[in-house]
Amino acid sequence: MYRQERGRLSESAFPAFTVTSSTNSIGEKRMSKIHPTAIIEPGAQLDDTVEIGPYAIVGAHAVIGAGTTVGSHSVIEGHTTIGRDNRIGHYASIGGRPQDMKYRDEPTRLEIGDRNTIREFTTLHTGTVQDQGVTSIGSDCWIMAYVHVGHDCRLGDNVIMSSNAQLAGHVIVGDHAIIGGMSGVHQFVRIGAHSMLGGASALVQDVPPFVIAAGNKAEPHGINVEGLRRRGFTPDAISALRSAYRIVYKSGLSLEEAKLQLKDLSAAGGEGDAPVKAFSDFIAASQRGIIR
Repeated sequence: MYRQERGRLSESAFPAFTVTSSTNSIGEKRMSKIHPTAIIEPGAQLDDTVEIGPYAIVGAHAVIGAGTTVGSHSVIEGHTTIGRDNRIGHYASIGGRPQDMKYRDEPTRLEIGDRNTIREFTTLHTGTVQDQGVTSIGSDCWIMAYVHVGHDCRLGDNVIMSSNAQLAGHVIVGDHAIIGGMSGVHQFVRIGAHSMLGGASALVQDVPPFVIAAGNKAEPHGINVEGLRRRGFTPDAISALRSAYRIVYKSGLSLEEAKLQLKDLSAAGGEGDAPVKAFSDFIAASQRGIIR
């Protein structure tokens, strides 16, 4: 028996990881590093190299890829698919029911890519049938403690969400976007690729790609120049994006007039054509309107 001695736990107070044998879906023997206090429900599919920490729970419909580790007391439930080499911290809640009063136990999903870091007390919920039925997180994302990703959200690759950032349902986040700590994002908002949302911001409209936004409510604060430099954007491309930003935010033009000028700028024949077109196309597709 494990016992406490003179105010401290003996060295055997916590069971060590054990290598556990089970049988996979095609009848082959497999070995996983699963703590003896963890609960793995029948039907869960774990690669041989998955590590599951103490008191974690993995539900029957979970699929977890090679090299992924799950911290103690975490819960992975629902129809959740997790790729390879992810790091999931303690007490994370992955694949929970959507916080949507219309939800009626439909078998909706959560899909997570590869090499993500998902820190402590994060909540990631499955989708709803009113949207595409899936919440998705790309690869190489860094999701810090106490982050919430609501139902039907779609995160691209290399997204960073700082601690306590909160996404309501149906939010779309582009590749390389950064969302500051304590920020709140309204339902159906889109956050463009390579953009940055400052800490403690309240975002209720779309942030175009490459733009810095901050405040309550969030307002534009220029192009994310330093981030673009770090990711290898050329000076010419950054200069073109600055010109595009001035057209939308500094020229005094109406948004419809600015859209026409952006089309001309995106056809200038330089290195900035592709990013300016991405900027222009995002604005043209906005349903909630962009921050201005």
